Amino acid sequence: MAETKENYDLTPRVAPNLDRHLVFPILEFLQERQLYPDEQILKFKIELLNKTNMVDYAMDIHKSLYHTEDAPQDMVERRAEVVARLKSLEEAAAPLVTFLLNPAAVQELRADKQYNLQMLKERYQSFASPLNQVQNRIWLMHWGLYIFFNHDNGRTQIIDLFNQDKYLNAIQTSAPHLLRYLATAFIVNKRKRPQLKEFIKVIQQEHYSYKDPIVEFLACVFVNYDFDGAQKKMKEVLAEKLNLNYEEAERWIVNLIRTSKLDAKIDSESGTVIMEPTQPNVHEQLINHTKALSGRTYKLVTQLLEHTQGQAAR
Repeated sequence: MAETKENYDLTPRVAPNLDRHLVFPILEFLQERQLYPDEQILKFKIELLNKTNMVDYAMDIHKSLYHTEDAPQDMVERRAEVVARLKSLEEAAAPLVTFLLNPAAVQELRADKQYNLQMLKERYQSFASPLNQVQNRIWLMHWGLYIFFNHDNGRTQIIDLFNQDKYLNAIQTSAPHLLRYLATAFIVNKRKRPQLKEFIKVIQQEHYSYKDPIVEFLACVFVNYDFDGAQKKMKEVLAEKLNLNYEEAERWIVNLIRTSKLDAKIDSESGTVIMEPTQPNVHEQLINHTKALSGRTYKLVTQLLEHTQGQAAR
C-alpha cells in the first residue's frame, strides 16, 4: 500500500504552484506519514530553504541532519544579508502600509477592481496589470486548499470557487490534478449534488489526461456505472481515509446514488444496481431546447432594430 500512496503523491505537481513556505506543511505531512526516508525529507527542506529568507530555519535543519551545533559559513553570511534586505523592504512598503492603515484613504477604494489597481499603481507603483489571469487563478486555488480543508464549511466553498467556469477552465488547461480535491469535496458534501452533474461531464472530458483513485471512483459510479470498480476504489483509497470497512463502503455508495437522484434501482437480494436509461424525456428535451430562446430572440430583435435605424439614417 505504501507504494500506491507514493505513486499518487501530488507534491511534485502541486509544489510549483505554491510559495516555498506553503510547501513546508506538505513536507511535514510526508515526513509524519514516513512516505519517504526522513533524511531525504530533511535534504528536500534545506534545498527548498536555500533560496528563501528563512535562514534560521535552514540552520536548525542542517544541525539536525548532520548532528552538529555549527552552521555553515555561507548560511551565516546569508543571514546578515536577509536582515539588511528586510529593513530595506520595510522602508519601501511603508507608504502602502500607511495607506491601508488609514480608514479615510481606504474608503477611496471602489468595487471596480481595475480602478483600484490603476489608482494604487499610480500612487505607489506597487501593482502591475493582471496579464496572466489563468496562472493567478491556479495559484489562488492551490493556496486556497490550505483554507478549504481546514474550515468547517470549506467543502462547500471549494465547490463554489473551483466549479465556476473560469476556474474550471484553468484547472482543465493547466492543473488537472486539482480535480482530485474538487472530487473529494463533492463526495463528502451532500448539499451540492446538482452541481455534481456538471462536474461529471468534466471528468469525462479529462478522462485521458488525468486519473487518480478518487476521480476514478466518481467515474465508476456516474459514468461507467461500474459499481464493482467503485467498491474497489473505495476499498483501495476512500474507505481507508473515511475509516469504513467494506460493508460500510457499500452502504455509502448506495446512499451516494440515492442522494444524487440518479435514475437507478437497487436490488438488495442480488446485490446489484440497475440503471435506467439517461436519455431525457420529450418534456426535458423541449425545455433544454427552448431554455435560451428568450435571450436569442432579444438579441435578434436588437440586431434588426439597429439595422433598421441604420437604413433610416441613410
